Amino acid sequence: MGKIKVKKEKNFELKKQDILTGSRVLNSNTTKNRIEYFIDNVESNLSYILEKKNLNKKKELCEKFIKYRNLWKEQPLNIINGNKKNYKDEIKKIRPLCIDLEVASICDLACPHCFREYLATPDKIIDINLAKKIIDQAAEIGVYSIKFNWRGEPLLNPKLPELIYYSKKKGIIETIINTNATNLTEKKSQELIDHGLDYMIYSFDGGVKSTYEKLRPGRFKKNSFERVIKNIQNFKKIREKNNAKFPYTKIQMVLMESNRNELDEFHKLFQDHVDEVTVTLYSERGGKVSDLPEKYQKILKHYLENNNLSSNTPYMLDGNNNLFISKKRKACGQIFQRMMVTYDGRVGMCCMDWGAKHNLGYLSEKGFNHKDEEKKIIRKVQNKENGFELLKDIKIPEVFNDPKKDVSTLSKIWSGENLNNVRNDHINNRVDQIEICKGCNSRDTFEWVKIA
Repeated sequence: MGKIKVKKEKNFELKKQDILTGSRVLNSNTTKNRIEYFIDNVESNLSYILEKKNLNKKKELCEKFIKYRNLWKEQPLNIINGNKKNYKDEIKKIRPLCIDLEVASICDLACPHCFREYLATPDKIIDINLAKKIIDQAAEIGVYSIKFNWRGEPLLNPKLPELIYYSKKKGIIETIINTNATNLTEKKSQELIDHGLDYMIYSFDGGVKSTYEKLRPGRFKKNSFERVIKNIQNFKKIREKNNAKFPYTKIQMVLMESNRNELDEFHKLFQDHVDEVTVTLYSERGGKVSDLPEKYQKILKHYLENNNLSSNTPYMLDGNNNLFISKKRKACGQIFQRMMVTYDGRVGMCCMDWGAKHNLGYLSEKGFNHKDEEKKIIRKVQNKENGFELLKDIKIPEVFNDPKKDVSTLSKIWSGENLNNVRNDHINNRVDQIEICKGCNSRDTFEWVKIA
């Protein structure tokens, strides 16, 4: 395959994202807005088509989508800033806005900045009957959105298109996947379009071949910079050939010291092939890769020493290279927005709770023996089996919460004591008293002060 050609002119500006703290949209004249895009193209959305193009339903769908996106910020803030004594009553009035359903915990990459490199993660795909049961429960309580992945690569589940279509038939407004695009073949691209995928997020770290292939090495075979780019380019061509508008596509790069200077190259590679190009901070994904260049390490060290602050003071270098520190935690919005479900039916605390260390409950008996599957991964690493050579530092996830081994429902777990106890500590400024939250480095859980 020939070299990937990159345009030379810079034609974007960094714009704050609506959701992730410190992250940026590489905004240009080709950048779309997710909400406006949905409304402008709702007649092409499978939700509308399944309603037999009912114009009343068209208006209703647009209103529901706008409400869903507004609630993403409003729902957590209303409870966090409300009457703390009555938060349990308020929880009963709301629903999770999104369910993250892990249709595949297996991944074909071994990215050094991913939690997968440090915590044993089984190479599994979800049982389709369990997946449909969870989708049924989500639809029953009025969940707006389902994201079909968490720790793994969703395209490795051959039943993914079927599950997307099943969700749309059940009334789920927005279906989402986050993919590394290594397996985004023409056949799979067509299936995703035909079965109603609404939103696809590509993860692609690096603006040049050497950086990308270092940060995203293959587990079972060599990963190729050129091939993945071709997959992404081809997807847009297939979408256009079908005269389809969905899924909306976004590509994001995790910012690290090794790729911070490649924003121009990254944007130029993809600006004509996706609807939105963004960068996010590596701590949103986990790992042990330093994200602070030497210049900013010196500034930080000098500031901390002059202000008698601990060397462990949290810091953040945002997408515009502004340096911040934090001396205070704050309540996390995720516990009022969404629920994370593993392939075996366990409900984790949030997207940062890799391995569901703070397990909130079970949706299947399959999750009762999850430790057995994690131990199998450790043995495969010890035996140096194919695909496990790069996982030499992994360990079994700790257990911070061990709920009763009963099969429950999304609704009961959402409003149950396990999650409400966590919420109570968050809204009463006791975040660091929860073990899983104490060690969390998500930028959204800190209050930041700019120092440079």
